[in-house]
Amino acid sequence: MKASEIKVFYSNTNKKKIKISSSGTAYNVALSHWNMDTIEYQEEFKILLLNKANVVLGLHELFKGGTACVHVDVKMVLAVALKCNAHSIILIHNHPSGNLKPSRADKSITSKLKLACELVDLNLLDHLIISKDGYYSFKDEMLLL
Repeated sequence: MKASEIKVFYSNTNKKKIKISSSGTAYNVALSHWNMDTIEYQEEFKILLLNKANVVLGLHELFKGGTACVHVDVKMVLAVALKCNAHSIILIHNHPSGNLKPSRADKSITSKLKLACELVDLNLLDHLIISKDGYYSFKDEMLLL
């Protein structure tokens, strides 16, 4: 009886290195990868993957939801980050309404992911709620300690 072989690899073809030094830089990177035609239509959840020097390894779209929420699976977030050998991550999702205030669910999933990341020695640097006109940073607002 033979088991399937699982291959894990990562390849970054981007020659330009982007270093994340602030929530504003992370917002600009995220916005450049967001579909402006759907940012006010459908909620999406993505993660920004960073190496130890906070240089971007990539941005990965994980989940799409409806007009008011998106379901986030903690295991999937960790799986992507670990497969990419990321040192740190930044969570990013949009609010189609444009209201940047975090919901109770936003705060809850951030707390769950913070704890999960700590268990696998992964740094959760920030969680951004974005719109095409601005962003809310959990770190800047001291909600991510």
